[in-house]
This record gives sequence, structure tokens and C-alpha cells, in this order.
Amino acid sequence: MDTLQNMRAFTCVAQAGSFTAAAAQLDTTTANVSRAVSNLEAHLQTRLLNRTTRRIALTEAGKRYLLRCEQILGYVEEAEAEASDAHARPAGQLKVHSMTGVGQHYVIDAIARYRRNHPDVSFDLTMTNRVPDLLEEGYDVSIVLASELPDSGFVSQRLGITYSIVCASPAYIKAFGMAHRPADLLNHACLRLVSPVFPLEKWAFDGPEGQETVTIGNSPFLVNSADAMQAAISSGMGIGILPIYSAIEGLRNGSLVRVLPQYRSHELNLYAIYPSRQYLDAKIKTWVEYLRGSLPEIMAAHEADLQTHVLPETV
Repeated sequence: MDTLQNMRAFTCVAQAGSFTAAAAQLDTTTANVSRAVSNLEAHLQTRLLNRTTRRIALTEAGKRYLLRCEQILGYVEEAEAEASDAHARPAGQLKVHSMTGVGQHYVIDAIARYRRNHPDVSFDLTMTNRVPDLLEEGYDVSIVLASELPDSGFVSQRLGITYSIVCASPAYIKAFGMAHRPADLLNHACLRLVSPVFPLEKWAFDGPEGQETVTIGNSPFLVNSADAMQAAISSGMGIGILPIYSAIEGLRNGSLVRVLPQYRSHELNLYAIYPSRQYLDAKIKTWVEYLRGSLPEIMAAHEADLQTHVLPETV
């Protein structure tokens, strides 16, 4: 007995609502479909469908079995698709979510470079500082920063690790002096970044003496954008913590100075998350593979560049 084929016949009957409609979809006869379902019931020793001359209805056992059949057949289709369409041409629209700073500094450029090889893929990019509900909001891929991900049932690929650094403007350091250790920050105007992944008041550091935490009290400035924070720091408003991707350009052009160069803060993983689907089409697969191949190199280059801009703790 071909159990898999019989499962297909049963699933088609249940979804189509009749043996005749299922036979038309499967390009076979009604008798063959009826025989397949009967053989399946005999094999299971369980009635799956209640039949009358006018209609069919799933039994309780049939309802449970249908869910399993749909899952199994979905996995089979996925395996067949991966084998037969491994080199399918990516095309269509990708709906992508990204956290704002990552999107501005990594994702938009990655999209531009990806489309040079896959011009038939278009992007609908949304940038928000939260982790979305992929299924509810219809995203194909979400790119997020997190220390770790909750068990969501989604597929995730870690793209790399990044962290934040303490920065100030040269003018601020000239006026108020340099902080030499985390506790010195209590004597400075500390600007706070409001973020779902960065603690607002407790600034934690990894440094030569291990982990140190400083509780920041009143702040002259709070903002929810890392790039806006970079602008505020560059203008001399105070000292703040910036992700590397927001700080690197200011360090290059001299509008920022790295404070506490032996310390790093807020180490986070960068993830690409996508729903676990029965069929992962080519555009999602190639986009995630491209991110896995390109972003770690960019992040490593930023890390190397950062080391060349470590200044002495005096200005």
C-alpha cells in the first residue's frame, strides 16, 4: 500500500469536500480516490470520514489525522522543492523588518548589493526598534539585535556579534575632562539612549577588571535613535553610549572621541529571523545566505577600523 499517496488522496478529499472534486484535482477517477481512502482507513483501523450520498464529514480521528497529514505532506513538498528548485531564480517582493540603526548602517547597503545579483527581487523594508510578530505582520525576514532569542518556533541565523562604546566630542572632553574608568561617568553629563535592547539607567561594561556597572541618574538628554544620539554627542551635549555602527564615522572624521577605550558595553548578537515554512522560496533563502556571508565581514572591518581610532585617554 502506498501510504503517502493515500494520505494525499485523503487530504485532498477533506480539503475539497468531495471525492469527485478531489479526483479532478488529482487527475484520477473517483473510484481510485475512494479506494485510497478506504485502504488508509483499513490500514489505520479507524474511520476518517463519515459518508452520506450528499456529503462527507471528518470524524474526530479524521480531523486529528488531517493535521498530521498536512504537516507530513508539507515536509515532503519542501524536500522535493529543495532538491528540484535548488537553483531557482529569486524573484518577487521581500517584506523585511530591521531594527533602525542596523537597517540604516547595514541592511540598506546590503539590499543594494544583493540586488546587483538578483535584480528581480524588490524590497519592502520597515525599520522599528522592536521585535515584530512575523506571522501576524507578514514579514519574510526580521533582522534584530538581542542578547538571545526567546523560543518562538521561528528559524534564526546568527549574523555576528556587535557591541557599544562610550563616546564624547573633543570639545566636551576639553571642557570637562576625560573619564578614565566607568565610575568617573557619574561626574559627567551622560546622555541616555532609549532602546528595547539597551538598559536605560544601568550601564554595564566589560573591561580590564571584569564586569562593572554604573547607575546613571538624571540625564540632560534622552533619545530613541542611535544616530540622533551620535549627533547629540558630536554637538558637545555630553557623554553617551553608541553602537559601533553609529560611532565609527564620527571617530573617522574626528567629531567623536572614544571614552574608556579599554571597555565595551552592550554586547549583542545580530540575528536574521524568518518563519519556519513548508516551502522556503528562493528569494528568502538567497537573501539570508547573502546576509550570513556579507555582514560578518562588514562588522569585522568596523571592529578593525575601531582599533585604529582608539585615542589616549587625554585630548
